[in-house]
Amino acid sequence: MGLDEYRKKIDDIDKQMMKLFADRMETVTKVGLYKKQHNIEILNTCRENQVIEKNVKLLDDSLKEEGKEFLEAMMAVSRKYQAKIINKQNTSTYDYVKIGYPGVRGSFCHQALLEYFKTEKNAKNYNDFEDVFVSLKNGEIEYAVLPIENSSTGAINSVYDLLRKYGFYIVGEQCISIDQNLIGIDGTEITDIEEVYSHTQGFEQSSMFLQNHKMWKLIPYHNTATSAKHVKELNDKHKAAIASREAAKIYGLKVIKEGINDNRNNTTRFIIVGKKLQNDDIYNKISVVFSLKHESGSLYSVLKYFAENKINLLKIESRPREETNWEYFFYIDFEGNLNNESIDKAINELKTSSSYFRLLGCYKASCEVK
Repeated sequence: MGLDEYRKKIDDIDKQMMKLFADRMETVTKVGLYKKQHNIEILNTCRENQVIEKNVKLLDDSLKEEGKEFLEAMMAVSRKYQAKIINKQNTSTYDYVKIGYPGVRGSFCHQALLEYFKTEKNAKNYNDFEDVFVSLKNGEIEYAVLPIENSSTGAINSVYDLLRKYGFYIVGEQCISIDQNLIGIDGTEITDIEEVYSHTQGFEQSSMFLQNHKMWKLIPYHNTATSAKHVKELNDKHKAAIASREAAKIYGLKVIKEGINDNRNNTTRFIIVGKKLQNDDIYNKISVVFSLKHESGSLYSVLKYFAENKINLLKIESRPREETNWEYFFYIDFEGNLNNESIDKAINELKTSSSYFRLLGCYKASCEVK
């Protein structure tokens, strides 16, 4: 059988698949309407896992992994379609998608979640960054919202490390203007304060203000909004937090001193993380991580690929390799789309030259450089 005949056979199979797909989506809509009528959530992780496990068993061992990926993608499309059809009015497409974030309501992560997804109906909060990754790994959530860098203090290294550790992908980004404030319970004056709670980023972003109050004890906490919540629970005018105005409002605290961050244009970039690599024609930003041997000119030799292919490099960040002294992981963001021929060429050249390489994601940029 020649190539044309193989292609014709694939075309025939695709036609059958599209008919079956339309039939399935029609049934999916009916299921969605039933769930809405009976107030049942669209996402049923247990049911989906059963369906996937049952159908994967029908495949040969060589196809089981790919079959699972195919079914998971089909489930995700079905959920999105249900939400789109049965909730056209005043409802986000993501209302039935479970999203995780570190911190509590009023945190900057929570704000980024609201601005990106336009809903918090199925949002779930966690104490630490890794707790969110573990939840995504276990299928408890479908997306995670995490900070990756701040315009004043730079990269949030632990998130870079966790991205590589868990093998997930960046599927989107959201930038939030960060306005740090000193807040406390009603009646607190700045002269009363002895202890201040905040995330380390809150302290770093407000370092100039804190230099004028060296007598204060700075106590690192999970995040800024959790710090505000903690100060409210302590109900002690000798204790304050560095957090947002929204956190002060949510937890009924007083803004003692507003806008204490060093940089008036203080901005944090948040990434949206998912299990699957995504691509679309409108995506215009790519992130990768790679490692090189500790040899003279090795970094230059790979960065030249970007210049030769006229690709705009947006960011480069390095992190040490724990298992090898004086070697580093390099995290790079650059403009482009995976469907572009020059991008594909540059990625293949980079992959060939690297001792370690991983594509971290392709997504739509939302953080403009000014």
